[in-house]
Amino acid sequence: VQLQASGGGLVQPGGSLRLSCAVSGRPIDNLNMGWFRQAPGKEREFVVAMRWSGSITAYTDSVKGRFTVSRENAKNTIYLQMNSLKPEDTAVYYCAADSRRSVAVYSAQSYGYWGQGTQVTVSS
Repeated sequence: VQLQASGGGLVQPGGSLRLSCAVSGRPIDNLNMGWFRQAPGKEREFVVAMRWSGSITAYTDSVKGRFTVSRENAKNTIYLQMNSLKPEDTAVYYCAADSRRSVAVYSAQSYGYWGQGTQVTVSS
């Protein structure tokens, strides 16, 4: 399984970005998928996950109401729509995948496959 994340960039506060994670090697509806982020000097943080069934976990509190995860099975791609971006959203964003179904999808240790990360910078 290979993951290719894209869509990051520089955006002003209040702006929007949509991250994409294209998956190859396995259908995404056979995988648990997660989005994580890591800001400079901080640990990797869980953002949201979508289970193989399509069910979505709770979003981390700091992004609730602003971020939305979705997937497009035909393109084998998962998305993270990020609206009302804040400077504290600045981080490298990673998508992750795993084929095991009964795992704690909030934990980075539950994912065996990772994308390369895409930088999101929110600044005026």
